[in-house]
Amino acid sequence: MARIDFGEWLPDQPGLTGVVKEALNVVPQAVGYGPLRTPVDYSLAASEDINNVVAGRNPATGATEVFAGGATKLFKLDSGDLSLDNVSKAGNYTTPTEQKWRFTQFGDVLIAANGDEILQYWTLGTSSAWADLAAAAPTARYLTVVRDFVVSGYTSSTDSQKVQWSGINDETAWTTTSTNQSDYQIIPDGGSVQGLTGGEFGLVLMERSIYRMSYVGTPAIFQFDNISRNLGCFEPNSIVQYQGITYFLGDDGFYACNGTQVIGIGAEKIDRFFFGDLDESYSYKMSATVDPIKNLVVWAYPSSGSNGQVDSLMIFNFETKKWSHADVTVSFVAQSATPAYTLEALDVFGTVDTISTSFDSRIWTGGKSQFVGGNGAKIVTFSGSSLTGTLQTGDLEAQGQVSTINMTRPLVDGGSGQVAVATRNRLADSITFGSYTAADSEGRAAFKSTGRYHRLSVQPSGSWTTAIGIDFDLVPAGRR
Repeated sequence: MARIDFGEWLPDQPGLTGVVKEALNVVPQAVGYGPLRTPVDYSLAASEDINNVVAGRNPATGATEVFAGGATKLFKLDSGDLSLDNVSKAGNYTTPTEQKWRFTQFGDVLIAANGDEILQYWTLGTSSAWADLAAAAPTARYLTVVRDFVVSGYTSSTDSQKVQWSGINDETAWTTTSTNQSDYQIIPDGGSVQGLTGGEFGLVLMERSIYRMSYVGTPAIFQFDNISRNLGCFEPNSIVQYQGITYFLGDDGFYACNGTQVIGIGAEKIDRFFFGDLDESYSYKMSATVDPIKNLVVWAYPSSGSNGQVDSLMIFNFETKKWSHADVTVSFVAQSATPAYTLEALDVFGTVDTISTSFDSRIWTGGKSQFVGGNGAKIVTFSGSSLTGTLQTGDLEAQGQVSTINMTRPLVDGGSGQVAVATRNRLADSITFGSYTAADSEGRAAFKSTGRYHRLSVQPSGSWTTAIGIDFDLVPAGRR
């Protein structure tokens, strides 16, 4: 038998190059691919659909508080009964259709922006309702923390190129004085601000450029250096940051920026596939997050033909540089954390026999970063059973001759699998897979399929952990 490993999924490349042509409902690993779990309901339903989730951790006590934002309200998760309770300021809010709530934490204060309201704040451990951060605080779409400053961007429809920051170590000081270092910068080149990321330095992602924001002290306070001209951010909701790297979608594909360089991570790999699949008229429904457990950056988006419903994920392993994708219907993806639960408190999830979340999930540890999402009015966690994954090889041939595949053996660690084959005589012919055949007790799936080009499709099964590859017998036609 010959063997082919499940290497990189490269849908932008032809099958004859030996690439993996499908990696659906799986996650990329150093060796092969692992299972992606189904989203399961975590919270009860809020009074309206939610568009983002965040967790704040009190630096003094270590206690975690979880919040969600909707079109008109901000909600807090009640860990006692998993309800999402309205904790908005009096009168609630108005969030523009193409916007969502964005959050950042500054000390023990969570700050929220939705593009229509004055920045909102919640003091962890003491607040009972969100409130205006300060009378002079801006109405911004985007916000982050850079060093000792809260930074906001796109502060109004007439200030789409404006970046404004608070006083040093004071999130409530937004009026410029000679001592507090609060100020603003209008960036005239590059279109509107599309998003901000922070840390030791800030990144300002514009429509057609990217600026690095570096603290230099008085009198300038911050210096803005253009590090990318003509290349900017296509969709604000594609931006996510992890370990000092900012990931985003540009006009022609996915990129990563470390503050100095902008590097393409999808070029000649998945970029053409993605733009062919994305419904660009609903691109504002995209969302992005990180799964820190599995080293993944995940983008959710509406595919073409979905009528604007978010139904697909693009998944990038930032350690291995490998991609996969998934068909999963969620409203958005996000990074959050969950409170800790005692054994007595588990009854909020049901009985031990009916809990759908795996007991090895981080959901039970509390305070740890968690890959979550939303489904309508509920928070969901990706902690259910494994989705049905599909991995497909490129074209296999016997030196250009007509050949027969008559035996396969899927290599699935911790489980088994079923195999289907697609055979054609010309590269111009359509690719149609036959029925799946389950591996027998010896791990083999037998076929008799004759043609010039063959592709194998494997669906792992059981309690599998890694789909490694597949062994196969391929012999010239007429031989045994």
